[in-house]
Amino acid sequence: MKREKHFTALGIREKTILSTAVFLAVFILVMTFGIFITEYQLMVDLEQTFIQPGSGYLFGTDWVGRDMLLRTLKGLSISMRIGLLSSLISAAAAALLGIMGPVFGGIVDKAVSWLIDFVLAVPHTIIIILISLACGGGFKGIVVGITCTHWTSLTRVIRAEVLQILNAEYTQLSRQFGKSRWYIAREHMFPHIIPQLVVGVVLVFPHAILHEASITFLGFGLPAHEPAIGVILSESMKYLTSGKWWLAFFPGLCLVLISLMVDRIGKNLEKLLDSSSAHN
Repeated sequence: MKREKHFTALGIREKTILSTAVFLAVFILVMTFGIFITEYQLMVDLEQTFIQPGSGYLFGTDWVGRDMLLRTLKGLSISMRIGLLSSLISAAAAALLGIMGPVFGGIVDKAVSWLIDFVLAVPHTIIIILISLACGGGFKGIVVGITCTHWTSLTRVIRAEVLQILNAEYTQLSRQFGKSRWYIAREHMFPHIIPQLVVGVVLVFPHAILHEASITFLGFGLPAHEPAIGVILSESMKYLTSGKWWLAFFPGLCLVLISLMVDRIGKNLEKLLDSSSAHN
């Protein structure tokens, strides 16, 4: 009981540090194992097909005798690379457009606002599929597709923040002293939007990996020979009716847990930025 009370007494800052440390440990472990898992370890072994989860194979084996734990770790490492790269590029695009619009104003700001509305008007899945196909699919196609659809919400947040900074006294003084727009954007605006960028990267990450898995599941993402989570889930559909539940359960569960873990970190960071709830 004392331990439970101590945990519930933790503030937002402590919870954020703890959840971030846990995720970083998981991230490093998954990426490390994923890099060092070789094709030889994922080779077909027809003598070990459909072994249920147990001490020998923690996640069981699939229809050709491959270790599902190794396939899941490899697939998660691929999804995490896609999620990290997509979220970083999306945040960079959001920072550039969110600052450029208000700073230059006029037709530039109108073009940025129109582009945001245009992207938001079309379902993300459709845009990602079309862009992925146009880029030839694979890792590059998925990253480009996710990046092109996940910058809009963060751009709106940054744009609103920059509009407030433009009306601040120190920004007006910089203009009166003849400072250029690039100087004002670099010195006065970018430092203020760094917290929003960090939260944006964290919140885009789970969306990116879930979109990657869904697009790959539908057959428009990573190729079938890759041990991606979407590929694993798609292949497992053939065998679920025959009772081979572990083929989809463990990969899907790991993907959802990673997404929820990162989403929780993002929500805690948002609370930290809110002065009314930062000390709760």
